[in-house]
Amino acid sequence: EVQLVESGGGLVQVGGSLRLSCAASGFAFDDWVIGWFRQAPGKEREGVSCIRTSDGELHYADSVKGRFTISNDNAKNTVYLRMNNLKPEDTGVYYCAAAPSGMVSIHPDWYDYWGQGTQVTVSS
Repeated sequence: EVQLVESGGGLVQVGGSLRLSCAASGFAFDDWVIGWFRQAPGKEREGVSCIRTSDGELHYADSVKGRFTISNDNAKNTVYLRMNNLKPEDTGVYYCAAAPSGMVSIHPDWYDYWGQGTQVTVSS
């Protein structure tokens, strides 16, 4: 059974940092695409970043480029999202998702499996 468990969310002030983790199990982690998404109240889910675990190819949404860094540790079956210089508009529930290896995309429809999410709140 594929499972994705997010952790690391919390309350942080503007300009602060957080590191989210996505721990995966139930599939061959070293050849999938893992993405991070977020959803703010009343808004659609949007892609933030993704990484292909086999070769490290990655992609960021324009809104987070230069502030967020995605990385993977295949030995721990975990993908991280380091978020720096956080802004109030980064507030939302952050989800990780998994898709069989292929195109590196942050479109939600590309992904087959989803975690339960972790709340990130940036206060001004």
